[in-house]
Amino acid sequence: MEVTEDWVSGVIPPRRTLSRKGENGVVVVIGGSGVYHGAPFMTSMAAMRSGVDLVYLYVPEKIATPIRALSPSLIVTPYSDMKLTRRVASQILNSVPKADVAAVGPGLALAKEEALNQLLRGLIERGLALVLDATALQPHVLKDVRGHKVILTPHAGEFYRLFGALLSDKIEERVARAEKAAQEHQVVILLKGPIDVITDGEKVLINKTGNCAMTVGGTGDVLTGLAAGIRAKGVPPLEAAAAAAYVNGLCGDAAQRDLGLHILPTDMIERIPVVMKRFDKVSA
Repeated sequence: MEVTEDWVSGVIPPRRTLSRKGENGVVVVIGGSGVYHGAPFMTSMAAMRSGVDLVYLYVPEKIATPIRALSPSLIVTPYSDMKLTRRVASQILNSVPKADVAAVGPGLALAKEEALNQLLRGLIERGLALVLDATALQPHVLKDVRGHKVILTPHAGEFYRLFGALLSDKIEERVARAEKAAQEHQVVILLKGPIDVITDGEKVLINKTGNCAMTVGGTGDVLTGLAAGIRAKGVPPLEAAAAAAYVNGLCGDAAQRDLGLHILPTDMIERIPVVMKRFDKVSA
């Protein structure tokens, strides 16, 4: 089934008139490194712009101050090492706040495989839903996330790293391989591409919003933030991933209409409120 505006409108829940801070979603973002400071920031800002109430961002200490300077809206917590070690995983797990979703991986540098497994297991034990991207998309984590309604957001290269399957540009093949992998590992896969494929192994959705200007680095980080933000509103993982892909593509389309083939991921983040405003509903 193709994702449509009416379908997304039915997925995004209304906000209570008397709702309080935290009720509309709390997201934790874990990522960043000496090279990639922008990725976790863009993920966090996309989650914030999706309409959640709070975003906590965990990044290496050396890039925490510059990221704080980029926006006062985020709650930035530094950790000691530049890479994810077992010590850092423990630091994060010992301080992680009560939250709905953790987005893990954007810009992350990994020191030890077991550190990532330790972090993801701990987050799941603490009741956080997970959205995994970039460095977090490693085959050794599949055993830990199996059956926990985790959203994986690979592009074709990351899909190969995860599942050992090369993908062609044929949509039928991409659907079949994504569906098989999702079913086998009991996860939700958001396979990014000119046509996004979203599947939990039983249902398959495709998204056709977006354009070729979105090859610019960072658009996947925006998508991860949107998926985490929509998931944090209580939307089931398959529907959250599909709605995020649709909104992300619309934001890219809006930026491309205004700026041509010269867009930045920050241009997309700026357009999230305009795009998502059409889905706003308020209930008693």
